[in-house]
Amino acid sequence: MRRLATAAVGISLGMCLFASRVDASERVTIMVGGIDKIIYLPAVLAKRYFEKQGLDVDVVTESAGVNAEDEMIAGGVQGVVGFYDHTIDLQAKGIEVESLVQFSDVPGEVMLVSKNAAATITSPADFKGQALGVTSLGSSTDFLTEYLASQAGLDHDDYRLKAVDAGTTFINAMRENRIAAGMTTEPTASRLISSAEARVLIDMRTADGTRSALGALYPTSCLYMPSSWVNAHRREAALLVRGFVMALRYLHTHSAEQIVAMLPRSYYAGIDKALYVKALKAYLPWFSADGTMPADGPKTVLRVMSTIRPQVKKANIDLKKTYTDMFVNEAAKQ
Repeated sequence: MRRLATAAVGISLGMCLFASRVDASERVTIMVGGIDKIIYLPAVLAKRYFEKQGLDVDVVTESAGVNAEDEMIAGGVQGVVGFYDHTIDLQAKGIEVESLVQFSDVPGEVMLVSKNAAATITSPADFKGQALGVTSLGSSTDFLTEYLASQAGLDHDDYRLKAVDAGTTFINAMRENRIAAGMTTEPTASRLISSAEARVLIDMRTADGTRSALGALYPTSCLYMPSSWVNAHRREAALLVRGFVMALRYLHTHSAEQIVAMLPRSYYAGIDKALYVKALKAYLPWFSADGTMPADGPKTVLRVMSTIRPQVKKANIDLKKTYTDMFVNEAAKQ
């Protein structure tokens, strides 16, 4: 795993110091399913807020959310910044985790088709017989790709899913024709679109695009943690959420140019800075302003997951146990 060094996040946010601080608490490790993805930008900004509160938080990264999930289940990390759908998938497997703060109610994902396959793939129905790229098998890009294919009448055996991560590995897989299409996020999407190496087939970076693809808004990026850990560390959980809420507020009160100016160059390596700013500017409105769960969001995610996962469909999923707004509501009062 790659560590997000404190020095790399030396961000001049001009933040106020929170009144309450945690007393010499144990170190909390949060793993992000791709720290350089724009959809997970709050995890970068929140690091400084954690420090201001006296929280000892280590932010580390893995290329895919499912890898981060595995680390959490194994006890290697206490929390994951990934997609909310994993809380439902895990409950169906008998593992209770909950989302504590929502970053967005749109996936921020794009289904891209390579320029070489553009003439043959014009809808998900054309996925038949094709190799499709996802970050990792069992990841949220896997879930969403399977759902889109199922809505087009395809069975899982009609296409092949390939784990190609994101960033350069995804781009190379498309350039080398190892995948004909694939689901990815920013800034990977903009790199391929700007170079005309791929075109957008399905765009879930906006509310309208998400509703068109999934039938409703779809809560995605969030911080989720084992319910047992949250129950035993209420104070730390509250301060973690407060840090993320402050990061979300920052995103809504500063321009894309201001935000990018304080990020390490590595966060947009391989992409023109102006293009990164453009991608961030387009996505900024879709970050949550307060971190709360949208009212019908969990039902929508359960519907999607039940369509593609028989285990979820058979399980008696208690959605109230997959998320809580208690901590974000407390943060709003601070």
